[in-house]
Amino acid sequence: MRLLPRLVQFAAMTVKKHNIDESHGLGHALTVLHNSHAILESLLPTQDYLESQRNIIYTSALVHDLCDDKYMDLTEGIQYIHEMLEADHLLQPYEISVVEKIISTMSYSKVKKQGYPDLGIYNMAYHVVREADLLAAYDFDRSIIYNLNNVNSNLNETFQNSLNLFEHRVFKHNEDHLFITHYSKEKSLDLEKKARIQIQTWFALIDHL
Repeated sequence: MRLLPRLVQFAAMTVKKHNIDESHGLGHALTVLHNSHAILESLLPTQDYLESQRNIIYTSALVHDLCDDKYMDLTEGIQYIHEMLEADHLLQPYEISVVEKIISTMSYSKVKKQGYPDLGIYNMAYHVVREADLLAAYDFDRSIIYNLNNVNSNLNETFQNSLNLFEHRVFKHNEDHLFITHYSKEKSLDLEKKARIQIQTWFALIDHL
């Protein structure tokens, strides 16, 4: 029971330490955690072995952006996570190794460049967390927040950057076969509808600026 409280505390502390903005902060980590839980629960009836990997999945979901190279050195970030997990005895050494492999290879850009890693019996755990993160990307406001904090403070240009990202990347996740679970395939269609409504609302707002 102490795994989750400690991980949330660690995530909150690390976000502050590295000035990670809201788009990749604690709120995003919790969203990915919830998505991971939903995907995991959808798989357990047919892949019950995943129950023994629950801690790996939840840990990866909560810490996956605490080593993001947009905010820090990737190697140093992973080492920081490793030291915390090891010192607090939150996971077994082999579980920590799996978490490190998942979070260092699950990003959209790494998958596009390198494909999926072979994690053996942990392949599905990897996809659970990876897909959970992809589902979180359908929040258009999150893209606005990231762009405002890291790319351009001009709202009109930020909106256009975010729109381009969604049209050329996010809305193509299914077309690019980035979801392998039935849950994520179905959920992404619902999230796409909501994102398109968000975008139309932004068009209306900007027209009145």
